[in-house]
Amino acid sequence: MYASKIAEVDAFSDLIRGVRAHGSLFGSSTLSPPWALHFVDGAPLTLCTVLTGAGWIVPEHGPPEPLRARETVVVRGPATFTFVDEVGTRAEPIACGEHCATPEQGGTRHRRGWNDSGGDTGHGPGGDTGHGRAATTLIVGAYPVRGEISRRLLDALPVVLRVDAGGTGDPVLDHLAAEVAVDTPGQQVVLDRLLDWMMVCTLREWFDRPGGEPPAWWAAQRDPVVGGALRLLHAEPAAPWTVAALAEHIGVSRSTLAKRFADLVGEPPLTYLTRWRMTLAADLLVERKAATIADIARTVGYSDPFGFSAAFKRVRGANPSEFRRAATTS
Repeated sequence: MYASKIAEVDAFSDLIRGVRAHGSLFGSSTLSPPWALHFVDGAPLTLCTVLTGAGWIVPEHGPPEPLRARETVVVRGPATFTFVDEVGTRAEPIACGEHCATPEQGGTRHRRGWNDSGGDTGHGPGGDTGHGRAATTLIVGAYPVRGEISRRLLDALPVVLRVDAGGTGDPVLDHLAAEVAVDTPGQQVVLDRLLDWMMVCTLREWFDRPGGEPPAWWAAQRDPVVGGALRLLHAEPAAPWTVAALAEHIGVSRSTLAKRFADLVGEPPLTYLTRWRMTLAADLLVERKAATIADIARTVGYSDPFGFSAAFKRVRGANPSEFRRAATTS
């Protein structure tokens, strides 16, 4: 039996932990129609939300998606996309990427006020642009997403996901609007954290949408039996778990846990644990360059580096040394 009390860590928290804004691209622009912003960096995840007005997200390989006031979309890279006032707009696209970014930072620092195609960003009462349409105020944050842990989250997302106004992200939008309206010390940190908060709210709303098809691990977290097992596995992945030990912690029979876990997650508990351990190990092999294979093996719960190497190759298709070489030379 392992520890009698273990801090709870859910699968979503583990997967999104690597999706963090840190000096990430953050833009706020009030746009006068006609306008078109072409996001050329192909960031792994880009969050776009409109405070006022409306527009269209046009992915490189997909149909246009409307984006109205207080709605949010998340676009998954690496394909580029464009944000336009109207589909087929006459505006010449403005490339937003290199001039908004410093590549050596892996993202960009906060930058307000992209030059929009309307030129003058001064608007009359009510945001009138002089074109008969209200100005559109866009907030966008691009996320550098690295590592195999976060890749499992990316794999669960479509190219474009959209969340309507009126959800849990609305209070975050109020904070964002207030913050981008001023220029104060520490603003980048505040914006980074607000972006993280908005991303979490948006993904949770999308996974929980009526009629949606969330990934198995998301839905399973709500089950009192399987959710408990997932939290234990993510809290202590290196523990010497058995199905019997998991079942005892949760207070159900071994057979009940095994069946419900397989039914809801799509694989047995220990198979899930092995795949999660190998995901953790894949990131550790890249991040801890000085660590030996035996060090990594112990960190993810293997006392025998040979057993770890065999499991890693079975799951990842290459042994740990080969994976490390390929990852560090790519």
